[in-house]
Amino acid sequence: MAIKKRKPTNPASRFQEHVTNDELTRSTPEKSLTRGKTRSGGRNNQGEITIWFRGGGHKRRYRQIDFKRNKHGVPAKVASIEYDPNRSAHIALLHYADGEKRYILWPNKLEVGASVVSGEDVPVDVGNALPLGKIPVGTIVHNIELKIGKGGQMVRAAGGGAQLMAKEGNYAQIKLPSGEVRRVHLNCFATVGQVGNLEHENVSMGKAGRNRWKGRRPHNRGVVMNPVDHPMGGGEGRSSGGRHPTTPWGKPTKGYKTRNNKRTEKMIVRRRGKK
Repeated sequence: MAIKKRKPTNPASRFQEHVTNDELTRSTPEKSLTRGKTRSGGRNNQGEITIWFRGGGHKRRYRQIDFKRNKHGVPAKVASIEYDPNRSAHIALLHYADGEKRYILWPNKLEVGASVVSGEDVPVDVGNALPLGKIPVGTIVHNIELKIGKGGQMVRAAGGGAQLMAKEGNYAQIKLPSGEVRRVHLNCFATVGQVGNLEHENVSMGKAGRNRWKGRRPHNRGVVMNPVDHPMGGGEGRSSGGRHPTTPWGKPTKGYKTRNNKRTEKMIVRRRGKK
């Protein structure tokens, strides 16, 4: 896995950088584990745009990922490592001993042919899934459940890894990639290891077209709009209007806290960005 730069034969390739994906071993997905994927173009069921600057992009098929890892005690062999267009992480195809096939997020350094298993009392090896209560303090984990049996919801992006900091009572304290320390129940499952495709964060698109392939349309700034379209629009020349940055609907942005979930407030031990 490495970052490769394009030879600057034209303006479009001058700044392009992409991942070589040397670790991928298969170019087509397992057909039984894929389904069609529809897109909304950022529109709701009334046809109104609710998420700006989305639309177009390459056609995709959705790969069904096993976030629950609930096939306990049945060993599986890693058959292949594949690209997934729906996420930044790569995925691994598992062939279970009973014949079933499933996709999981590919942990870094998990080789093809390796054996993985999930359950209460399994070894703490890369790719194995087990409850947080059975994982030693200091271990790096990913695909962490927030509710027992619901499936992994946290730390699923490429290069992601959370550290198990402590265990206290019925809860474990986990340091997330953002720096936030959060309490999670000891019976929640997590997968050992760091999510693969570590070089994803170093990719440089290099041209607008690569974003269009992803379904991302041009993003125009508020300061270049008219006052009727944005609070920061208008003025002679480019002017931010003498106010703090806002959304098109006047809500503050760039640091304005929008979290409003009092039910889980008590689970946060230390917020991100605070030392």
